[in-house]
Amino acid sequence: MDQDSHCTAERELLEAVSRITTSSTTSPSDEEENQPKAEISCQMREENPEKDGTQDSSSTLSPNSSMTTKELQEYWRNEKRQCKQIKLLFEIPSTRIVEHHLSKYVMYKIIILQTGSFDSNKSVIERRYSDFEKLHRNLQEEFREEMEDVTFPKKTLTGNFTEEIINERKLAFKDYLRLLYSMKYIRRSKKFIDFLTRPELQEAYGCLRGGQYTKALEILLEVIGLQERLTRGNPVSVVPTLCAIVVCHKDLENPASAFEYGEKALSRLHVHTSHRYYMPLLETMITLAYELGKDFLSLQEKLEEWKTKKDPVRVFTLKELAVREYIQ
Repeated sequence: MDQDSHCTAERELLEAVSRITTSSTTSPSDEEENQPKAEISCQMREENPEKDGTQDSSSTLSPNSSMTTKELQEYWRNEKRQCKQIKLLFEIPSTRIVEHHLSKYVMYKIIILQTGSFDSNKSVIERRYSDFEKLHRNLQEEFREEMEDVTFPKKTLTGNFTEEIINERKLAFKDYLRLLYSMKYIRRSKKFIDFLTRPELQEAYGCLRGGQYTKALEILLEVIGLQERLTRGNPVSVVPTLCAIVVCHKDLENPASAFEYGEKALSRLHVHTSHRYYMPLLETMITLAYELGKDFLSLQEKLEEWKTKKDPVRVFTLKELAVREYIQ
C-alpha cells in the first residue's frame, strides 16, 4: 500500500469515526479491477481467502459501531501493519563459466534482497541462460498480454563467453527480473516462483530421499525464507517445505526444532483441515509434544475431531508425504 493510499485510508477513517457506522467491504475482485498491473499492494487483503488460504479473523474484521474513536485508530494502525507489502530487489553481482565434457555455459549469481532488511534476509541462487529462456517462454504462454512488451536478451552465434556479452546479460537479466516482479499477476504465478525456488527444493528433497538429512535441512532452511516472501498471499503453499524441515529435524533427533516448525505449519492449516498434510502433521506433532513434555492432549482432540468428520482412508505418514514431493 503506497503513501497516497495510506493518506486516503486515514481520511476515510476520520469519516468513519464521525459516522460510527458499519462500513461495507469491497470484494477482492473489485479491488483487483481498480489497480494497475505493477502496483505494489496489500496481498493479504486482496487474495481470495478460499483460494489462497489467507482467511483469518483479524484480516476479515471491520470497524463497527461498538468501537470508540481510539479503538478505531488502533484498529487501522494494525491493519496497515498487516498490509505492509514485502518488496524484493534482484541483483546479479557475478557469474561463473561452467564446463562439463561437451557443454559450456554461464551461471548467473542472483541475490534476492528484501527492501529495508539486513543481509541475513538475502537469498542467493544461480541460474543459467537456458533457465531464463525457459521462464520467458512459459510466461509468454500464460501471460501473453502482460509479456507483450517484455524484451529478452537474444542468443548470439559467437561471443557468448566474452566479458562484454556476459556483463550485458547480467544487467539485462537484473532488469528482466525486476520488471517481472513489478507485475502483480506474474510475481504471484507458480512459474515465476518455481523459477526462483524449484531447483533448490528438488535438490533438498533428493537429499531427503537419500537419507542426507543434514544437507537437505541446510538447503530447505535457505529456501524457506524466500519461498515465504514470494508466496505471502498464499501461506498454505509453504506447508510441504515446513513439513520437510520437521521430518529432517525429527530424523536428526532435534525434537524441539521439529516441533517449532511443526507449529508454523499447523498455523497455516488451521482453516484447511482437509489439506493432505494436516492429519500426518497432527500425528507427528502429538508424538513430538509427548516426547518434549508439552500439551499433546489438545492436539489429540483435534486429531479425533478430524477423524469423526472424515471417511477412514489410508493416509501417508509425514515422512512418506515428504519423500513423494518433487519426484520427476
